[in-house]
Amino acid sequence: MEVLSSRVLLLSPDPERLQAFYREQLGLPVHREYPGGIVFFAGNGLIEISSHMKTDAPDPSSNAALWLQVRDAEATEKQFRDRGVSVTRGPRTEPWGLIEMHADDPDGRRIIVVEIPDDHPLRKDTR
Repeated sequence: MEVLSSRVLLLSPDPERLQAFYREQLGLPVHREYPGGIVFFAGNGLIEISSHMKTDAPDPSSNAALWLQVRDAEATEKQFRDRGVSVTRGPRTEPWGLIEMHADDPDGRRIIVVEIPDDHPLRKDTR
């Protein structure tokens, strides 16, 4: 199998609310818009929220999480709080050496914001 590109597709009972959250509160840049949907840039990946693919799943938070790498987790926390994003855990260094912060989108889906310190092995791994 040859994968040419990929993206995360988020389903929601209220896609317009979710689109507004990722655009306005998280401030993700738009890759493209189409009738009923938006695709956002997320680092080297894409996040798509389509209005025509609503879900009635009772708990969307259990089936997905987003891992978003940032340059500065503390600055991102301040930006999130200023924009009304629900930060559920402030930045802290994990035993594996990454600085992680947790937030939730309007559907309760976990967003893990990660800062990779300069001395972390992920900075040195060139695979």
